[in-house]
Amino acid sequence: MNLLSLNKQIIGCTRCPRLRTWCETKASERRAAFAGQEYWGKPVPNFGDPNAELLIVGLAPAAHGANRTGRMFTGDRSGDWLYDALHAIGLASQPNATDASDGLTLQNVLITAVAHCAPPENKPSKDEIGNCSEYLSALLEGRDWKGILCLGAISWRETHRLLKIRPLPPFAHGAETGGRIIGCYHPSQQNTFTGRLTREMLRSQMQRLRDLAD
Repeated sequence: MNLLSLNKQIIGCTRCPRLRTWCETKASERRAAFAGQEYWGKPVPNFGDPNAELLIVGLAPAAHGANRTGRMFTGDRSGDWLYDALHAIGLASQPNATDASDGLTLQNVLITAVAHCAPPENKPSKDEIGNCSEYLSALLEGRDWKGILCLGAISWRETHRLLKIRPLPPFAHGAETGGRIIGCYHPSQQNTFTGRLTREMLRSQMQRLRDLAD
């Protein structure tokens, strides 16, 4: 697997017209808080350590998060939770991620997504997930990952499907497959605001992921 080449393919992808239109529209409209900022507005590439042994699979970029900053889980509340947890266990150089030039680096972990374009209502369609599956498959099959953390049921399902693991084990926070694939609630506002996912719960799963590489 050549990560640089794969990221270039992702950035130049035009397979999903609905998503490309949506990303570009959000980039031109912009949220008032970011009115003076230049939006990325393209598919968001993988981010992290090129030689990582650990993989985190999210769902998709946020319209005013990674679609704005051009870096996975950067510039939104989900990223605030994710990088705080990664920093707490020593896999991120800092606990926050504001923009692509903030100096954040990751150690031994790579972050990807089921869909690399921001979807309306954070819900990519089945076809759009299928269009993007080639990129996730390239990552999954291109390296012998010691641990894979799936954020949410969709990433859990797609990771198992592409690795041809059947039958599909039920998704749950803390679920594991083969001592390698870990399930974790997504750090979305829907989960964090309601208390379904706490910082302690997220850090616990991150620590479990790190333990797989030790």
